[in-house]
Amino acid sequence: MNKTLLLVLCDFLLLTLLALTRWEAAEPPRPKQPPVPELAANAVTKDKDLVDEMRQALADEKTTRDDLAQKLSATDAALAAREQSLTQAQAEAARLAADRNATAASLAQTKRSAEELTQKVTLVTREAEMTKDQLAALQRELAEKLAEANRVKGDLARRERELAEAQKENKNLTAAYFVVEEQKKNLQEKAQALETQAKALETQVEVERTERIKVQAATTQLAAGVGQLAEKSGELTKEIRDYRPINANTLFSDFNANRVTAKFAASRRGFLGRTDSNKESNTVLVTDGNRVFALLHIADTPFALGETGVEWDSLAVEFSKSGQGRNAAGSVDFLAHDPRLVALPLEPAQVAALGAKVYPLATDPVRFPEAVLIDGGGRGYGEVGFKLDPADPGYVRVDNRFFKRLFGDFSPKRGDLVFAKSGEILGLMVNSDYCALLKNFSPQKSIAPGADIKAQATGPLFDALIARMRAMPPRLQ
Repeated sequence: MNKTLLLVLCDFLLLTLLALTRWEAAEPPRPKQPPVPELAANAVTKDKDLVDEMRQALADEKTTRDDLAQKLSATDAALAAREQSLTQAQAEAARLAADRNATAASLAQTKRSAEELTQKVTLVTREAEMTKDQLAALQRELAEKLAEANRVKGDLARRERELAEAQKENKNLTAAYFVVEEQKKNLQEKAQALETQAKALETQVEVERTERIKVQAATTQLAAGVGQLAEKSGELTKEIRDYRPINANTLFSDFNANRVTAKFAASRRGFLGRTDSNKESNTVLVTDGNRVFALLHIADTPFALGETGVEWDSLAVEFSKSGQGRNAAGSVDFLAHDPRLVALPLEPAQVAALGAKVYPLATDPVRFPEAVLIDGGGRGYGEVGFKLDPADPGYVRVDNRFFKRLFGDFSPKRGDLVFAKSGEILGLMVNSDYCALLKNFSPQKSIAPGADIKAQATGPLFDALIARMRAMPPRLQ
């Protein structure tokens, strides 16, 4: 509902209530006043004036309401006209949209028809071209057929001439046929005689083939026996060689001829300033079947496992053999078998440049009850017995109280190489009593040499190695 109309109705209702209310009944009783003199008959009282004013106001209000009603009717008519126009506009828009969709569909249909017509034109054009090409091909084929017919006609004439000549020759051959038949009979009789001889020869050849097969089988069996005998002889020779102990003098001579020198140059900072530590040690090259390593005790390097928290600044490691074939090491590995064992891996080119013998690890350490212990510096060597330690299968106890032979002025100590009498490396002495049996070269910790190795945190690395060594049984420390 319109707000103006609602306001007018409310005002009208209020005025109606005011007009119909009996104000004299609602007023409290007034005290009696002395009578007043009567007024003239035509005098206008206050109540009459108020009623007149109210009536005038109601008349004005009615006039206003009628005007507002007329305006509201006009507004409703205009609104209805607008709604009708809007409905017509929406219907027109729907019709236009439908016309547009129909036009688009017609356009698409026309486009498809045009494409189909284009394809048909293209197809007809291609068919026309193919028909033209086929006509040309037929003309060429007709020309070829005509030429072939002429050639056949010429061949037919030539064949007719040849046939005439052949008939003439056939007459001559018929006369010779009977002569040939007679010769054929004679040849058949000779062939039968030769066939009989051939059968006899085949029987003889089969007998000889059977004998030859028997001889070949015997020869093959004899050759196999000779091969097996040779193979067993080679295996027996190898077994005899493997179980024949090598003389200690020979092992020491080989060690001196093939020992490799490892030079260490390391530096660190201490309380008193920079400290340089250089170390030079002799050892041999050892292989686990995959890679080649130089084997050392940590005591033969600038490092030690008695000092904790040591941070090294630089490290350089160099290999050489008799001062030749100098090569730098790419890594210093502390083995997982024992933290005191140090392995320096070499590349194949470095091994070839050194030209030193590469010793394999012992595959059967207990084959011989004795071993050859060689001082790493080459100052002496000797034969020594050893025993397995059931509590620590990775170590053997060396009986260093009595040497069967002692050559040179030295006593067994850590870092000495222990050779099996088969010529293989048994292990390395970790102290004066125990030798670590080597099975592989798996590293636990590693240091990459370089001019600046501070980033590798060598202090915690050596602390871990020290802790691992101190956790070992006292007899192995």
